[in-house]
Amino acid sequence: MQRLLALLLLALAWVSPAAAHTRSESHSSWLIDGPVVHATFSVSDVEAKRVTRDGSRPTDPQLLAYLTPRLSVTSEGKACRTSAPPRPLTAAPGYRRFEFQFICDSAAKMRLIDKAFFDLVSTHINFAQVQRANGDYVEQLITADDTGLDLASAEGNDLESAGIFRFIGMGIMHIFTGIDHMSFLLGLVLISRNLRDLVFVVTGFTIGHSLTLALAVTGIIRPHAEFIDALVALTILLIGAENLVVATHRPGTVALGVAIPLLMMTALRLSGIGLLPPLLLAGGALFAANYLMISGHLRDAGRIRLVVTLVFGLIHGFGFAADLLESRLPTRKLAEILVGFNLGVEAGQLTIVLLLTGAVMLLRRAHLTLSRAITVDVVSAGLIAIGTYWFIGRSFA
Repeated sequence: MQRLLALLLLALAWVSPAAAHTRSESHSSWLIDGPVVHATFSVSDVEAKRVTRDGSRPTDPQLLAYLTPRLSVTSEGKACRTSAPPRPLTAAPGYRRFEFQFICDSAAKMRLIDKAFFDLVSTHINFAQVQRANGDYVEQLITADDTGLDLASAEGNDLESAGIFRFIGMGIMHIFTGIDHMSFLLGLVLISRNLRDLVFVVTGFTIGHSLTLALAVTGIIRPHAEFIDALVALTILLIGAENLVVATHRPGTVALGVAIPLLMMTALRLSGIGLLPPLLLAGGALFAANYLMISGHLRDAGRIRLVVTLVFGLIHGFGFAADLLESRLPTRKLAEILVGFNLGVEAGQLTIVLLLTGAVMLLRRAHLTLSRAITVDVVSAGLIAIGTYWFIGRSFA
């Protein structure tokens, strides 16, 4: 245990905060109906507290006083006027939502402007959804580098003319540039003692992420990105923990070591500290404890791992979708995008899995590998460290 603790501390010191995803974000929706623009702006309570000096939850008038001068529309370079006073709307628990209405002299050369929160957090991003009255729909990111969105450029989407190979390439690059997803794949390879186990876990993961990727991109389900980022980190932690369970044959100890901190985070969230919902944290604790206990008492855990990695795949699929939705997706090509992006993700995953297994085989033939027990200890400790670091950072950032 002393060796594992030392490895854990070393890995925590090594992991860079830059690997974590951006946490400061808001959402806006813009409906364009000729010269009339209906806009809604949504932000979490945690984000809204930045507006007040003492960090308290702002009232609706306070938040509107901050947002009103920072949300606007121009047409041909002229400011559009508000056609109705901005007002608060009903929102999900923990979120605030407001409606703005603008009317322009003309519908030509419209520019949608959002400067909210960029003066408070330079890395803030706004996920803007722009929809025409005829149903045409695009998504765009608004950042501190450009706080405006030209309607003409938003509609001029280069993905409209892209072929399936472009979408395959996007999927491949997503895997190769996502250190959290590659860490998870490393855990899957490590947990598989033979080819059959590897087939089971990869199959479950593939089914899971393909399903939620389709649900998110088509707009059927849109989970909060910050929740998904944290849960992706938790899956990495759990894969590392399962490897330790199998290596040490102490499922109870490892299960308690994961579940108790999650329950402590639940208590902190109930007292107002943290981002993740208490029910999500408590459910994560219950799932983690049962998952690790079952893994520690099964002689052949291959089939149960198919189910578990399917659940993990559901979470990662939403993570894939969050990055894919940063592009302006043409609605008429959603089916082609989903097929191509999924093929790219699978190609990237297969490449990483083959490279890892091939490297291990070559090292074994050259007699340069450590024993499996030591390798499992070292890599599992690293995965637990990375997963814990990201999970805590994404839960409280």
